[in-house]
Amino acid sequence: MITLSLLHPLHKTAVQSWAFEQEPLIRIGRATDSHVILYSAVVSRHHAELHRTDQGWMVKSLGTNGTYLDGQRITCVAVENGTVIRLARSGPNIQIHIQDE
Repeated sequence: MITLSLLHPLHKTAVQSWAFEQEPLIRIGRATDSHVILYSAVVSRHHAELHRTDQGWMVKSLGTNGTYLDGQRITCVAVENGTVIRLARSGPNIQIHIQDE
């Protein structure tokens, strides 16, 4: 199972969460066909994707404003339990929780 949590911008606590049990691909963006829909001017319609591989989960940036991990803009990287990604330089933070199956 993988859970994505939208973090409060100041307190870094979860304000909303989405849990996925079997999905091999999770889309994040403003578009209504996304699994995680975020209404923010800096979030692209199709901003990022998480996909399951044999080695674990990967996040791929698709958005114009970029996706950041530890302050660095990324294109495609592996994520671990507890990883926090930021959508755009000033956008929302998403924490990723991965439970072994």
